[in-house]
Amino acid sequence: MKHLLSLIGFTCALQLVQAQGNITGNMETTFQYLNEDSIINAKQPVQKGLLNSYMNVFYTQGNFKAGMRLESYLPRIQGYPNRFDGTGIGMRYVGYQNNFVDVTLGSFYEQFGSGLALRTYEDRNLGYDNLLDGVRIVLRPGKGLVVKGVYGNQRLSFQKGQMIHGAGLVRGVDGEFHLNEGLSFMKDKALDVVLGASFVSKFQEDDNPDWILPQNVGVYGGRVKLAYKNFYADAEFMQKEQDPSSDNKYIYNYGHAAVFNLRYTQKCLGILISGKSVDNMSFRSDRTKDLQDVLINYLPSLNKTHTYNLVATLYPYATQPMGEVAYQADILYTFKKGSKLGGKYGTTVGLNFSTTYQPKHTLNGIDLNDSSRVVYHCRPFDLSDSLYWQDINFNVTKKLNKKWSGILSFYDIKINNDVVKVSEAKGIIHARIAVLEGTYKINTHHALRWELQGMWVQKNAAGLNDKGNWATALVEYTISPGWFFSFMNQYNYGNADVSKRVNYPIITCGYIKDATRLTVSYGRQRAGLFCVGGVCRPVPANNGLMINLTHSF
Repeated sequence: MKHLLSLIGFTCALQLVQAQGNITGNMETTFQYLNEDSIINAKQPVQKGLLNSYMNVFYTQGNFKAGMRLESYLPRIQGYPNRFDGTGIGMRYVGYQNNFVDVTLGSFYEQFGSGLALRTYEDRNLGYDNLLDGVRIVLRPGKGLVVKGVYGNQRLSFQKGQMIHGAGLVRGVDGEFHLNEGLSFMKDKALDVVLGASFVSKFQEDDNPDWILPQNVGVYGGRVKLAYKNFYADAEFMQKEQDPSSDNKYIYNYGHAAVFNLRYTQKCLGILISGKSVDNMSFRSDRTKDLQDVLINYLPSLNKTHTYNLVATLYPYATQPMGEVAYQADILYTFKKGSKLGGKYGTTVGLNFSTTYQPKHTLNGIDLNDSSRVVYHCRPFDLSDSLYWQDINFNVTKKLNKKWSGILSFYDIKINNDVVKVSEAKGIIHARIAVLEGTYKINTHHALRWELQGMWVQKNAAGLNDKGNWATALVEYTISPGWFFSFMNQYNYGNADVSKRVNYPIITCGYIKDATRLTVSYGRQRAGLFCVGGVCRPVPANNGLMINLTHSF
């Protein structure tokens, strides 16, 4: 009741000042009605119907700002954390900003650099929200200089309509200086330089009877961004102090995280080379939590974000915060129109390679019986021969004529299932996937798009190939500007267990009107992992109806 009264009061207050201020926001509602399906082991919840709803309201008037998010889980849809239930206010803030200072009191999201030390954000598709609840201050004391400070508790869960905080306290400061703006002699230089540094610490009481645990743990380091004509480079390094936790089995090793990106672009050509080294870098405001709970930092994945059904959902790679060394190279080239390979409309070719290995741990000078519990040495970018992930893929995009266009893609993926655990298989899973996509433009308002996808899982030394081969077919019909209809079927035709050679059909239709989108789907969904940017959540098998409505205002 108190949340409802707060919402009514907040809404009334906004209505009183709306004539002079500006109100924006958005809402989303997702409804599921699920059936029992013994073939895919899908369970029907007792309530049968499941509902997630959100509404954000943002208000600005001059230098003043305020906002809130109302959330409702009645109950939560499948795959969301079981700590989400009830209706109430899940985020709220007030603030003031001008050219010098920006102050936010309440809930806020923030990122320092690439996120290695601090990144708080929400991803509704993942059921993920690690916002900070406290105070955020941003100062701009001079040209090119930005200083940020944050202090607060993280959101852990949402129970009985209330935001629940994690056990720890997070404090941080970040500074970034754009030399070309702040230094007069750099103003007209071709080389553009940005320098930055971060320090983030957490506090949690030592309540462990077995170990003497550090109550304050810090992460600190710096970054640089360089741009010169067609070249761009950035790099960041963070060191983490001793942080015994359930993630690292309470060892007292230091941690590190380093990333770099090198990019070159010109007309028709783009090249990106990236690297990442991570060891013992799980950084949470509560040392006892796991999975995606109260993570303070973010470790970006260095592999291409795939969108095709078989590639994205069967063998996705999740970032390993306890250690990985990763590299990626991405090349995009467009053959010009009128050239031999470009043809009348041009041809675009993309090539991508990414690989991830376990870091190399050495025991030189380490006494395993030493009570210090520093159990190994690890140097940045020093990798072992233990493969976690490898992806080699290419695609060719071609417009054939005014009516037809298409994309041909091929993927060769290896994933270490002993580490990532996307299925019950052991060791390395090796899959090859081919995708052919075509679009036929019937006229100005009507278009037909289709996809044919095939996955062939290679047999390992024991003669096993996990769940075997898969095929997916999709047909999508759009009527511009509002309607779209699609049918997709995923089929596990190569499963060694004949009883598990199952079809997963799903039909979808939707309507878009201005800032409103309504989607209705009915069919089967395979159990697996849903991943965004290396962060994943498990999704159980289900069979039923799903309705999704979004609107912005």
